[in-house]
Amino acid sequence: MRENEIAKEVVDAAFRVHTKLGPGLLESVYGVVLAYELEKRGFSVICQKSVSVKYDDLVFDVGFRIVNGLKD
Repeated sequence: MRENEIAKEVVDAAFRVHTKLGPGLLESVYGVVLAYELEKRGFSVICQKSVSVKYDDLVFDVGFRIVNGLKD
């Protein structure tokens, strides 16, 4: 798939999740359901992936977390 096709699927999945669940839920709920919706569409999804931060030649594993990401 090309980038535009992937982007279309992700946006469509997010719209479907929001339409079915509506507003007002915790971000974690939307994240889990979005991952499920993307997996139904054939994507491999990584949730809560930790990203290290490098500072002054040190690497800290307490950086931020990517909530949902597609596997390569």
